[in-house]
Amino acid sequence: MTEKTIRWGIVSTAKIGLDKVIPGIQRSKTGTAYAIASRDLDRAKEAARGLGIEKAYGSYEELLADPEIDAIYNPLPNHMHVPVTIQAVNAGKHVLCEKPVALNADEAKQLLDLPKDKLVAEGFMVRAHPQWIKAREIVRSGDLGELKAIQTFFSYYNDDPGNIRNKADIGGGALLDIGCYTMLAGRYFFDAEPQRVVSLIDRDPAFGTDRMTSALLDFGNNRHLNFTVSTQLTPYQRIHLVGTKKRLEIVIPFNAPQGEAVQIRLDDGSLLGDAAMQSDIIAPCDQYAELADVFGRAITGEAPLPYGAEDAVQNMKILDAIFASAEKDGWVSIG
Repeated sequence: MTEKTIRWGIVSTAKIGLDKVIPGIQRSKTGTAYAIASRDLDRAKEAARGLGIEKAYGSYEELLADPEIDAIYNPLPNHMHVPVTIQAVNAGKHVLCEKPVALNADEAKQLLDLPKDKLVAEGFMVRAHPQWIKAREIVRSGDLGELKAIQTFFSYYNDDPGNIRNKADIGGGALLDIGCYTMLAGRYFFDAEPQRVVSLIDRDPAFGTDRMTSALLDFGNNRHLNFTVSTQLTPYQRIHLVGTKKRLEIVIPFNAPQGEAVQIRLDDGSLLGDAAMQSDIIAPCDQYAELADVFGRAITGEAPLPYGAEDAVQNMKILDAIFASAEKDGWVSIG
């Protein structure tokens, strides 16, 4: 198949799609943003004009019925991820769904029953960014020694009561919005699954959402991941991978600026105050374009899909356990 063979349909004019994912798809090697839908046709037409999209629809159903569309990007609110993904697959489309893929693992498991000839994946663009790939190569090389501890932090400040991230009934809150990234770092860099978790949650008294969540995940063999995420703290993000010989720091691990160089840092601890730290510059890229190409190559059969529906269900099992631990006030095993 030739370059730019994947025609993408985007359901909704969500900000993440307009600002990040659609421009990434347009920059990708394998795909093009072909159609966009909104419940407001004028909004869909405006987005299409601004982003160079050929078709605009006034309903999601119309877009899903378009036979020219190969793949769907689903950035709808969290409670609509599974229902619309199911509709899209049943309409004959492959689906890249925003994270988190569902509200809980039981809901996510519905994706395992879908026809296997259509691909479904959770949109974790970070795993396609060269800085994550390079960092894991360093871990696997043994340069850090034995990787034993991962510390991650991710926060921003948003107290807008109208924002979907502050609506508990549709999947708002810190853990589902950004804690999924910090948890994922453990699975990705340890190349393993957590066995148990203990957590603390601070809920907003008005919204009912978790505005700050901290967790400790046991990956076995004395390997620990701990993280804090918050929707009401100073914006900050970082990943620390600490081994027996060196530590590695990813400076902007989650919201890497599109089309700009980033850096990872290595430090052997021989001097205090980061004086022995060395920086490795990662060339400019667009992690959303990279993700679109990973998914696009899987659709065309050029390469296998590295993370599918089973991976998405596992993510939700871990997030469920983190919530359950805070309710139980103790350790929870992860099945």
